[in-house]
Amino acid sequence: MSQAFAFPEPQMIQTNSVELEVFSAGSGRPIVLCHGWPEHAYSWRHQVQPLVDAGYHVIAPNQRGYGHSSCPAEVTDYDITHLTGDLMGLLDHFGYQDALFVGHDWGAIVVWNLAMMHRNRVAGVINLSVPFMERGPTEWVGFWEQHLGGDFYIVHFNRQPGVADAAFAQHREQFLNNLYRTNQWRSPPAELPPGMNMIRIAEAQKMPGDDLMSKAELDVFSRAFAHSGFTGGINWYRNFSRNWEIIGEYEQHIHQPTLMIYGEHDMVPSSPTLDKFVTDLEVVNLPCGHWIQQEQPAATNAAMLDWLTRHYPASA
Repeated sequence: MSQAFAFPEPQMIQTNSVELEVFSAGSGRPIVLCHGWPEHAYSWRHQVQPLVDAGYHVIAPNQRGYGHSSCPAEVTDYDITHLTGDLMGLLDHFGYQDALFVGHDWGAIVVWNLAMMHRNRVAGVINLSVPFMERGPTEWVGFWEQHLGGDFYIVHFNRQPGVADAAFAQHREQFLNNLYRTNQWRSPPAELPPGMNMIRIAEAQKMPGDDLMSKAELDVFSRAFAHSGFTGGINWYRNFSRNWEIIGEYEQHIHQPTLMIYGEHDMVPSSPTLDKFVTDLEVVNLPCGHWIQQEQPAATNAAMLDWLTRHYPASA
């Protein structure tokens, strides 16, 4: 069991025409921790204090659409320009020219694009689970619909707006408890609900695997989504096609030093060609599923701190 650490108290910060709920601690070189979907800055609860103890200023925002951060009504207000702009605004607020950015899941997608779109403000990248997404000739949602069908959750989010949002809200605690599991790979595949429509996970009475969190930890996530709802986070997915257009203006390459951490049993596949898009790459594989930094906190921290010592030392 990982050691429990006190999580920082939030502060509300105005940035990029929204207000973000931000948890920060420590002093020294900045590290910004970017959560995924459907998550919360609290997903980094095992990383904040060890990074502070190593000499860093750790900044973990609830990004727009999450927690008590702003939830704009327009879908296009969640495109990659807005999401990366929020993080640049945080750097400006704290007075930093650049920072090391860490992303998990959707947070990794934001950080990959941040490194391309604001190259001089990203000193390095640590991403978990989701590798760099190659921008092919076909926009992503149409590509997934053609190859994976309309039941694929990202396609469903885009083609049936509001349906998943309502289902997740109706089954909020059950959905989160069903999603935040570990050791699922040890269960027979027949126990899994068919398809990739997330509504089935929300409605399932039981999912395979073990509880990832204690009741108190899960309550942090549940209360946050009771406040924000799920639409803001899902709107990130509803901008995949728009983002495909936007990032076409940028070189599809990561020049900053990068650590990629995969879970060996993650439902998100690793990329065998990641080094084609990343100049200075190190890869670590951990024996876990999708929720890497929560499933394997000690190993995640060790991998991050080892890499940081060599590529982004606190004493510099």
